[in-house]
Amino acid sequence: MSESKAPAASATLAILRVLSRMQRPTGASVIIDETGLPRSTVYQLLKILVDEGFLVRLDGTHRYALGIAAFELGAAFSYHQPLTRLGRPVLNRLVQQTRFSAHVCVLHGRDVLYLDEVRDPSQSPLITDVGVRLPSHLTASGRAILAELPPAQVRALYPDRGAFTTRHGTGPNGPSALMRILRQVRTLGFGFVDDDVTPGISSVASVVRDPHGHPIASVALTFATAEVDRPDDDSPAEGLSRRRQYAAMTAECAHVLEERLHGRRW
Repeated sequence: MSESKAPAASATLAILRVLSRMQRPTGASVIIDETGLPRSTVYQLLKILVDEGFLVRLDGTHRYALGIAAFELGAAFSYHQPLTRLGRPVLNRLVQQTRFSAHVCVLHGRDVLYLDEVRDPSQSPLITDVGVRLPSHLTASGRAILAELPPAQVRALYPDRGAFTTRHGTGPNGPSALMRILRQVRTLGFGFVDDDVTPGISSVASVVRDPHGHPIASVALTFATAEVDRPDDDSPAEGLSRRRQYAAMTAECAHVLEERLHGRRW
């Protein structure tokens, strides 16, 4: 293995590369021989990779295989290009219908990563753009995806208050506050946010799922908060009704994108 300025990272990747080539669970001795790494280093990194879910260890043995976290990482990569290619016409239609801005996001650690975005020319510039990452707990897209993850996975991403950041002093500031929001998202059936990313800007989002029902992305619509909270509204229910209307449009687009991804619609 060539020298690296980050030897631990290089060693970790070397172990993952070895196991990715193997067709069956592989013994630690084989990994040591294949990588040329010190025995103590290999065992230390194997334990970390197992703890983080990137590897699994067969009970009672020193044989290892790729774990669910490695699978999720590979699945995310395999979906990015199709999401961008198949999602563009879906976003175009959504923007034509609403004259707002629309985007497709995926979860990237505790952030959402914007894979594609279509903006209506009449809308004000947004902070979002292709390749931008924002804290998932502050975005409609992130909340829509987080709400469909197992609670244990959400807790792993957000274990304590130190995991939370804000942009304008708003948004959830701890695990309990986030869980309350995610319960609302599940009740409503869509992700939502008002002002937490940019004051005066709101979003709604719906989840895109893989064939097994797991959330892999979201389709979101972003608009001025004044579009839903109008001064002449008789009650807050009017604003919620408009949010539901926009969310239904994102849900329809997410469904179309799912079918295209799964090869059922073109």
